[in-house]
Amino acid sequence: MTTIPFFQVDAFADRPLTGNPAAVMPLDRWLDDALMQQIAAENNLSETAFLVPSDRADADFDLRWFTPTTEVPLCGHATLASAHVLIRGETIRFSTRSGILTVTRDGDLLQLDVPAGQVERRDVPGLEQALGAAGETYAGAGAEGAAILLLEDEAAVRAVRPDFAALRDFPELVIVTAPGDRQAIASRVFAVPVGIDEDPVTGAAHAVLVPFWAKRLGRREFSAVQASARGGLLHCREAGDRVILGGTCVTVITGDFQL
Repeated sequence: MTTIPFFQVDAFADRPLTGNPAAVMPLDRWLDDALMQQIAAENNLSETAFLVPSDRADADFDLRWFTPTTEVPLCGHATLASAHVLIRGETIRFSTRSGILTVTRDGDLLQLDVPAGQVERRDVPGLEQALGAAGETYAGAGAEGAAILLLEDEAAVRAVRPDFAALRDFPELVIVTAPGDRQAIASRVFAVPVGIDEDPVTGAAHAVLVPFWAKRLGRREFSAVQASARGGLLHCREAGDRVILGGTCVTVITGDFQL
């Protein structure tokens, strides 16, 4: 029997049962890809993070992320959760498919450094109908797998009732966003093609949203709420071609996964 340490962490959460839950599973060596996908399906969380100690000079761990149905190229909340479990000093570095991702500790706050994505004004046929809302649509221009619907206010974001079957035909991340009530911006994120109808809090989406909103707000640093049922708060900063996403984490389950 193989025993794997298991941690379930609520990321971008100031208390348990909020934010976005992720499984963190440190390994001595990589398991077979198909087995890791089966484990992620068994966990049935938006993401399971698998890590092994890195042989690279510029990284502490190699990190991969799996939804219940597929491996993904970037996941912010599961990276923050992994740092919460494994960080010992002030900084931890992960080698990933999206390059080296660094998390720095600032008191209770963990700050994740990710590549920024850009979008441009573009028609996305059928998106408004799939979301049941009307607004301005944006996509592409380096923001791989993302489409944005810009709405008038946070109430409109919260009122969106998507047709999830229709969203299977759209990019990996479909984002609705608007100016926030208490925070600078509000959003919701749907990732139907990778097996997640609505993601509770999405770091990868904010890698796109931060430069998108920095231009509109006229400032590089601001707060964001992801207005899902669980909800989550992010501290956002644009830093050139990078985005810094700050948040806190809470461990809710620790144990062993038996194979």
